[in-house]
Amino acid sequence: MTSVSSRFVDLSHVISAGQVTYPGLPAPVITPYLSREDSRSRYAPGTEFAMDTITMIGNTGTYLDSPFHRYEGGVDLAELPLESLADLPALVFRHEHASERGIPAADFDGQDLAGTAVLLNTGWDLHFGAPVYASGAPFLTEAGAQALVDAEVALVGIDSLNIDDTESGGERPAHSLLLAAGIPVVEHLTGLGGLPDRGARFFAVPPRVRNFGTFPVRAFALVP
Repeated sequence: MTSVSSRFVDLSHVISAGQVTYPGLPAPVITPYLSREDSRSRYAPGTEFAMDTITMIGNTGTYLDSPFHRYEGGVDLAELPLESLADLPALVFRHEHASERGIPAADFDGQDLAGTAVLLNTGWDLHFGAPVYASGAPFLTEAGAQALVDAEVALVGIDSLNIDDTESGGERPAHSLLLAAGIPVVEHLTGLGGLPDRGARFFAVPPRVRNFGTFPVRAFALVP
């Protein structure tokens, strides 16, 4: 049961029709399957329903990457244990005013990170939905990713375009290292500035979809 003094902090972007999450990927299309007006003939007087369809790529809004996203044979969304996604102790690392785009391994030195959700607060979520969001975005360096793997973190999240540097070519070392170690990645978080550095509990649970690697989540934190 939630303590009366606790509060929820929503860390997810709203998904809407036509929204561009990642430039070059398709935007979601939302259409009615059964309108409220059409449903009236199917139900008792005064009873109506809306049923809608959504067509979208898994990389929409705030989403979670499972190992299957990167590796054939990796754990997919249906196989992810809830222990790796929910009620995780959250540690927030601040990078809003960093002079470099890449988040280095040194930022995690001396920290006990085992079993935690490491959340990288870059402030880049302020640009979500705008053209500037696609260029110059902060990211986690390869050494930083390796440090988190070595520290045995449970999950890594970032409020930026990508956990990797998408402007340095096709290599994706952060994805490769983290997902190879079975560490889920949450991208396009928002609102991390509203969390304390430590003490919150983090949740980001996707639906159980077989043979699927990435899906939107309602990411949130419980703050005491």
